[in-house]
Amino acid sequence: MESSPAPTGIGSPDLGGRTLKEAEPRNPRWWDLASDGTKRRRSRSHPDSAWNGSAAAAASGLPVGAEGRGFAEAMLPFTVNFKVSARTLTGALNAHNKAAVDWGWQGLIAYGCHSLVVVIDSNTAQTLQVLEKHKADVVKVKWARENYHHNIGSPYSLRLASADVNGKIIVWDVAAGVAQCEIQEHAKPIQDVQWLWNQDASRDLLLAIHPPNYIVLWNADTGTKLWKKSYADNILSFSFDPFDPSHLTLLTSEGIVFISDFSPAKPPSGPGKKVYISSPHSSPAHNKLAAATGAKKALNKVKILITQEKPSAEFITLNDCLQLAYLPSKRNHMLLLYPREILILDLEVNQTVGVIAIERTGVPFLQVIPCFQRDGLFCLHENGCITLRVRRSYNSIFTTSNEEPDPDPVQELTYDLRSQCDAIRVTKTVRPFSMVCCPINENAAALVVSDGRVMIWELKSAVCNRSSRNSSSGVSPLYSPVSFCGIPVGVLQNKLPDLSLDNMIGTGNGSVLVYHLTSGLLHKELSVHSCEVKGIEWTSLTGFLSFATSTPNNMGLVRNELQLVDLPTGRSIAFRGERGNDESPIEMIKVSHLKQYLAVVFKDKPLELWDVRTCTILREMSKNFPAVTALEWSPSHNLKSLRKKQLATREAMARQTVVSDTELSVVESSVISLLQEAESKSELSQNISAREHFVFTDNDGQVYHLTVEGNSVKDSARIPPDGSMGSITCIAWKGDTLVLGDMDGNLNFWDLKGRVSRGIPTHRSWVRKIRFAPGKGNQKLIAMYSDGAEVWDTKEVQMVSSLRSGRNVTFRILDVDWCTSDKVILASDDGCIRVLEMSMKSTCFRMDEQELTEPVWCPYLLIPRASLALKAFLLHQPWNGQYSLDISHVDYPENEEIKNLLQEQLNSLSNDIKKLLLDPEFTLLQRCLLVSRLYGDESELHFWTVAAHYLHSSSPRSPAVGEASPRDKVNNPLDICYDILCENAYFQKFQLERVNLQEVKRSTYDHTRKCTDQLLLLGQTDRAVQLLLETSADNQHYYCDSLKACLVTTVTSSGPSQSTIKLVATNMIANGKLAEGVQLLCLIDKAADACRYLQTYGEWNRAAWLAKVRLNSEECADVLKRWVDHLCSPQVNQKSKALLVLLSLGCFYSVAETLHSMRYFDRAALFVEACLKYGVIQVTEDTEKLISAIYADYARSLKNLGFKQGAVLFASKAGAAGSDLLKELESPKLERTEE
Repeated sequence: MESSPAPTGIGSPDLGGRTLKEAEPRNPRWWDLASDGTKRRRSRSHPDSAWNGSAAAAASGLPVGAEGRGFAEAMLPFTVNFKVSARTLTGALNAHNKAAVDWGWQGLIAYGCHSLVVVIDSNTAQTLQVLEKHKADVVKVKWARENYHHNIGSPYSLRLASADVNGKIIVWDVAAGVAQCEIQEHAKPIQDVQWLWNQDASRDLLLAIHPPNYIVLWNADTGTKLWKKSYADNILSFSFDPFDPSHLTLLTSEGIVFISDFSPAKPPSGPGKKVYISSPHSSPAHNKLAAATGAKKALNKVKILITQEKPSAEFITLNDCLQLAYLPSKRNHMLLLYPREILILDLEVNQTVGVIAIERTGVPFLQVIPCFQRDGLFCLHENGCITLRVRRSYNSIFTTSNEEPDPDPVQELTYDLRSQCDAIRVTKTVRPFSMVCCPINENAAALVVSDGRVMIWELKSAVCNRSSRNSSSGVSPLYSPVSFCGIPVGVLQNKLPDLSLDNMIGTGNGSVLVYHLTSGLLHKELSVHSCEVKGIEWTSLTGFLSFATSTPNNMGLVRNELQLVDLPTGRSIAFRGERGNDESPIEMIKVSHLKQYLAVVFKDKPLELWDVRTCTILREMSKNFPAVTALEWSPSHNLKSLRKKQLATREAMARQTVVSDTELSVVESSVISLLQEAESKSELSQNISAREHFVFTDNDGQVYHLTVEGNSVKDSARIPPDGSMGSITCIAWKGDTLVLGDMDGNLNFWDLKGRVSRGIPTHRSWVRKIRFAPGKGNQKLIAMYSDGAEVWDTKEVQMVSSLRSGRNVTFRILDVDWCTSDKVILASDDGCIRVLEMSMKSTCFRMDEQELTEPVWCPYLLIPRASLALKAFLLHQPWNGQYSLDISHVDYPENEEIKNLLQEQLNSLSNDIKKLLLDPEFTLLQRCLLVSRLYGDESELHFWTVAAHYLHSSSPRSPAVGEASPRDKVNNPLDICYDILCENAYFQKFQLERVNLQEVKRSTYDHTRKCTDQLLLLGQTDRAVQLLLETSADNQHYYCDSLKACLVTTVTSSGPSQSTIKLVATNMIANGKLAEGVQLLCLIDKAADACRYLQTYGEWNRAAWLAKVRLNSEECADVLKRWVDHLCSPQVNQKSKALLVLLSLGCFYSVAETLHSMRYFDRAALFVEACLKYGVIQVTEDTEKLISAIYADYARSLKNLGFKQGAVLFASKAGAAGSDLLKELESPKLERTEE
């Protein structure tokens, strides 16, 4: 074999001589890189030595185009850094992964793919993390909620819980890619899992359903079980009441179980209240009417849905409820999803108050997500279409939408279809799995498809509306395509050797996928064949050959497809022309090292040799030619001598490109133009054909050596079989080493120079493939077996690492290759492509070490101090008196690297958001709201939403032009999803409308009775009397109800009657009839006393409700303040809720005090600033003390973050309280100037 001098001027010894050529114009340029992925310096070396030496270029496995491309001298050195990080490219999902998807407040989407958990960024659709530790398919993933105050002690962190089919729950630190805690109870699939979000005290609690019928509360930090409770039926899922965390509802195989005493401290007592759902179809009313009036009207007549009795046998089979969920937009409402309708229940009367039905021809529902800010529903249909339905507003609620006048106008909760997205093409392998909605703004939904794609749809409002509102009509959703694609199983892959950054995969449906391995994104999907792709070989930087064979007919003959594909254009031509029908199947194709020749091996037909460049056949071997079991081209060739003349001309050409230091871009473009010229020349001079060799083995293990030059093929040597080897299955050749593998798992290493061979039995069964690593002098080799793979060092002839499918490795390997000189790439039967270090240990990576193609806004990835400092920087614009998003001039003493990371985060914000942050008209409150949305900080978002509303409406002076004045209060009320926090008038209006609807819907005496009770509490005595008089004479309550009606009509007449009624009411309450006593007190306008009794008996929510609907504002405020004291008490510890109640009462000074006592210094300081701006807190001696204490404490916390300028700013505002701190902050500056 010819050898050549080593290339000069190159630092890395094991260099993977990669040539380069500019890819398509819209792709980044692929620069030459060292195969170990490290930075290296490249200078131009002498053309004879660099990339033209036969052994140097060929040993590195590089196809030198059709010639060795030289670099000319006098080129300035420059460095390129290319890193292919170990990563997993995920493919199609498993059926178990159907419900395993969640969109966190952190702005990231996590979903399960087989036993992996994939985390993607919802804005740029990049994969940020793939978590590998589960041994079984993942069935649920849930992000931890961000409903707490963040500071150094409890920073912004990415916590995720994932649960699998074997009952294991893993809690992850996603940024570091490590499992914090593993939980195991039974070995059955987890049905549902949810983080508890309501406790101020603990954020580590995780509730899980362990089949068949246990709910278990875990501490997700330590993995300890806090309690376990079993129920009678199999539990399918559960839902927490968003308004009352002690209410939990379980959906079981038989019905619904309501639990009203859920608490983290102890398991619920008793079996809960069980109700049965009769399916809407089984209701007799439905059947009778269906013929007459169509589904919609018939459903209006379905009165009884929830019964305490067990339905008869034929009804049970029809319980096909797909999903149960509370409506977060209004209290005590729940939805039940069936394939063809959504039922809205009012839990106060256990009654259907709204139905959304699908017409007979419509597409059935799969899933529904109720919204928080509006009474809207995102619905996913079986064809992958997502629709948004929004409830019709109040003023039109009582008009019926039917064209013909309805004989009995039924009031309905009507949901109008506002927008929908395109459906997907549903096939056997492609169907919608599930949908998630962005929890922060609720204006985007992501659809996970079974082939591994994630589609993110955004609502775009037609009206320029507040970004958080998705209620504007005429919404046209926009599709943002997401760059993931599933890889159906049956994967073969081949690497592009000279662009180690592209990787190609053939799939079972005849398409070829090309990936960029630096970014892990799919570059192209090409449909090349009509049947399963069997193999791929690259023929140049931008072209490849792939072959596929159809299923054999009864004579064992097939249709062979061998296509030559041009990657930039996607053009594909039949390489063998008309040949290919009814012949023996192709076993393998091998392209020679210089990409000149192609050997095509058939099962029962002699070998064919082709010229790749002209697509012509050179030789078809004779009939008596031996059958080929394995074949490999030699890395040696005689190109060097043929190239002397061409090199001389090219050297002269390259000498003209002299560049100066500053013109790096010229260097880059000149290298590229040089190579393009060189390549085009080689294509012109195709009359030159270099001599190349290949070896192959026959069934007896004999090795043949043949030489090809032009169109002559010479047989040069035969080596008799090695007795220790079985039938040879594969050969690899690099430099002076030839390795053979056989059926029995033996590897035979031949040293061609020393003429010695060593046989090593691996005891691993059939060797399916062996491949040398790229890079000069790199003698590592990967071998693939039926049950795994091994990496060998052929110099030392010893194994480096091994991977075996089994207990720890859940996948089976289908194909292997090298990606760079130290990374291997595996294709596995779970449809994933794994790029691994040479040790072949699959590991998760740290998210901050990853090279992303697009910047991602995710402050959670910064270290805690940095993410909080960034937040302060955004909140206190204008910074130093000027608006800026450039953090470089801020005195921030952390190391430069962290500052750069902060700047990267700021740069990744969208232009719209940057514009808002830099807008001088943008008020402090709006800024706080925006930052809480950017950070996905749930507790801040709710705090500032309520604060902004009430500061605005109670402000004596309106600080900004065009903002609402107090009289707009009723026209623009706080959304009803805030329930008790809404204005009293709006709240009363909502309650009256609700009771109207309940009255219309009532079907039994029980329902009528509940309506009467509500009407009496709301003070609607006339309607209550009408309902009482409806009671029929044969009802046992007839007498009582009649007397009650008389009482209600006469009650206001005399003084003495009032005192009697009050006495009776107090006796009733004392004897356990609380509700009845409260009703009597409300009759005589003693609602304030009624509230006091309710609070005494622990009915705090009920008391607050009654106060808001019946009392004047002063009395109501007294009741709510008592509730605040109760919420702040240590045993309840719901101070964050108490804060919101205080805001709704306008007690802004108390809010500031409470915030300060809770040590929420940042929120307190910002809140005080906002109050002063709105003039709702006056600076007096008393208030000044608190204000300066808050500012001083906030300055201290900014100092701890290392944010000096911010600390100075607030220390100077704090006056006397901050003076010591101010001196301390300014003293280092003085020292520095003295020096």
